[in-house]
Amino acid sequence: MTLSPESRPPAAAVVIISGGLDSTTLVYHLRAQGSDVRMLSFDYGQRHGRELNCARQVAQDLQLCHHVVDLRAVGALLGGSALTDPGMAVPDGHYTDESMRATVVPNRNALMLDIAVAVAVTAGSDAVAFGAHGGDHMIYPDCRPEFVDAFTASALLANGGFLAAGFRVLAPFLHLTKADIVRLGSRYGVPFERTWSCYRGGARHCGRCGTCTERREAFQLAQVPDPTAYEAA
Repeated sequence: MTLSPESRPPAAAVVIISGGLDSTTLVYHLRAQGSDVRMLSFDYGQRHGRELNCARQVAQDLQLCHHVVDLRAVGALLGGSALTDPGMAVPDGHYTDESMRATVVPNRNALMLDIAVAVAVTAGSDAVAFGAHGGDHMIYPDCRPEFVDAFTASALLANGGFLAAGFRVLAPFLHLTKADIVRLGSRYGVPFERTWSCYRGGARHCGRCGTCTERREAFQLAQVPDPTAYEAA
């Protein structure tokens, strides 16, 4: 398991957190490095609010600054994704399956990162961070190394001398698997039972959709006990 190389931990980071396993582990990871963490979540009209509630719980547990940005008006314009359009069925199966393309929200990470960079400028933070990982690369273009490099260049160009010295866009899990992230989170004592992955947002994880399948397999591969309650065996 090799984290993306970084010369030093940021002094202060704006972390995009959905309330899922990856982004929650990222918060714990940066705090363990000694970074001052400010959490930023987004309501873009996703199918349910389970993840956002989990993000709020993380902020409460760790006593961190947390803001939820209302992007529902933007999300209403982004039909065609199973995550924002209640008329579309949520696909089952593995993340690498072609059907998972139905879960793409156009330009989602760029939108969130743009706002996070603006918050970082205002707060004087020297980094923004998000939890993209290696398993995302096949389906999601805005989770790939090329995107992170290009977005970083854009942020530096767009904000000139307003950014804190040494400002960076961080994706430390970019070359990790989901199982690697579970191992890392277990080391930090992440309360996995208070994170949410399921696209469907029922009383329990459905156990069938792409993120549930990925989550279940990650715990198995990591050989870490899975505290998640699934509807499907």
